Amino acid sequence: MSVKGLHKIIYPFAPDQSGAAAVLYELGGMIIICDAGGCAGNVCGFDEPRWLSTKSAIFSAGLRDMDAILGRDDLLIEKIKKASAKIDAKFVAVIGTPVPATIATDYKALRRMAEKRTGLPVITVDSNGVLWYDSGIEKTYLECFRRFIPEDNAKDIIPGSVGVIGVTPLDSDSLSTGKRITEALKTKGCGRVICYGAGGSLEDFADAGRMEKNIVVAASGLKAAVYLKERYGTPYECTDPLIADVRAGLPISTEELYGKNILVIHQQVRANALRKALREETGDINSPEITAATWFSMFDEIAEEGDFRIREESDFFDRVRDGNWDIIIADGSFRKAAGDFGGRFIELPHFAVSGHFADEESVRFYT
Repeated sequence: MSVKGLHKIIYPFAPDQSGAAAVLYELGGMIIICDAGGCAGNVCGFDEPRWLSTKSAIFSAGLRDMDAILGRDDLLIEKIKKASAKIDAKFVAVIGTPVPATIATDYKALRRMAEKRTGLPVITVDSNGVLWYDSGIEKTYLECFRRFIPEDNAKDIIPGSVGVIGVTPLDSDSLSTGKRITEALKTKGCGRVICYGAGGSLEDFADAGRMEKNIVVAASGLKAAVYLKERYGTPYECTDPLIADVRAGLPISTEELYGKNILVIHQQVRANALRKALREETGDINSPEITAATWFSMFDEIAEEGDFRIREESDFFDRVRDGNWDIIIADGSFRKAAGDFGGRFIELPHFAVSGHFADEESVRFYT
């Protein structure tokens, strides 16, 4: 019998509030996790590897039971005001958790009250702690682009400029991903490269409407790219500039790929990019036969026939058992859940899934 949302073998993935915090971490704001303390601890203790090496002003709202039950937003606003007076913050972000979701917190009212009391721009993200990290990333990107792009931003396009959406540690294999993407794109002739939320600043968002092109490196950034195209006409492409490095790290030769039935599990853009790289390597679109799957956001516009989204642990078991796969490429934490899978299992780290990076020099939260 399958119980919705129950993971008995596979690790619980990073939740949506962690995804929201990941986008905002390096932007110089004051980030308020609207909880009693546990969710903020989860963000900093498990889902944010930069916490051990880079400073960011992340706070728990410290809600007591009766504060939450009675919806005493005035106390939260007073806390935010006092903290903002001691911190040189560029903005305030209030990120939701199961507590405000349960009591139906009015985020618009919170934003208006906080802006009036602090004099700072305020964004709110209605994450609820129930959805996965990609939902929080998606909502936060949209909120930042809507809030921080000036009205006249698109009057002058910056020649050779590229905006990169979706670079967070949760979808990366190293803490240096943003830097490596920037270097890779500049090597190809790009001028200004902005990795939103990774190695940049809040001011980068102000120029988002002036980019010549956007690159989406994770499915969680696709809706933001669509918004920027509709609002400012900025074209976008879903690709992974580092996929050659990813491929080079897989312990399998070109000859071993021919005639194989392969399942790649990751976030959708990376899974697609790896499939494309493997096909180009063999020079045959049909050999190997490769299916892309994900536990997270899946968009029809970048999916191929046969691709699928995994929704439950039991669904994963069934797909592995019935798929007739020769090779599975996925995060190493799925190896045990694959049970008596008789094919070859190749690790492709996904930090939001296991807390592991491919880069041995990066911090590992699990051993």
